[in-house]
Amino acid sequence: MKTLHLMRHAKSSWQAPALADHERELNERGRKDAPRMGEALAKILTAETVHCSSAVRARQTLAGLCDGWPAMSAESHDIDDRLYTFDYQDLLLWLQSKASETESCFLIGHNPAITELCNQLVGRAALDNLPTAGYLQLEIPVASWSDVRDGIATLVDWQFPRNLS
Repeated sequence: MKTLHLMRHAKSSWQAPALADHERELNERGRKDAPRMGEALAKILTAETVHCSSAVRARQTLAGLCDGWPAMSAESHDIDDRLYTFDYQDLLLWLQSKASETESCFLIGHNPAITELCNQLVGRAALDNLPTAGYLQLEIPVASWSDVRDGIATLVDWQFPRNLS
């Protein structure tokens, strides 16, 4: 059994329209939501390596997540250009290339890829849109990440910033 943790980057700023998409930063709400999500996830998960898009807003989300979840700060994290994608198929191929002995994978990325990956793996429209800084946990009954395919996963948990106290 594999566990896939998916998180969408926190709310980003559109204040600098000339800035390249990859370079956009978090806005005030995003800077607040990321540590709040870290605090919430620390209560239900064990810290692990996070695989994160190389986009500035994704890296800032990871930093905020670690601020709210100190045990996560002790982990070494992977910033990966391949995760800066909006296509779920790119994420699926990346996931299928993971080492089989890794039982769990935590990834921070972008929509629509994250939402579509969840829906494809679950085999139905489990959610319309993963909100910014939203988190999903999927259980996948396979021995190897290379065996992950459409319709095989179960969405077992989710946390959204708007539901936090």
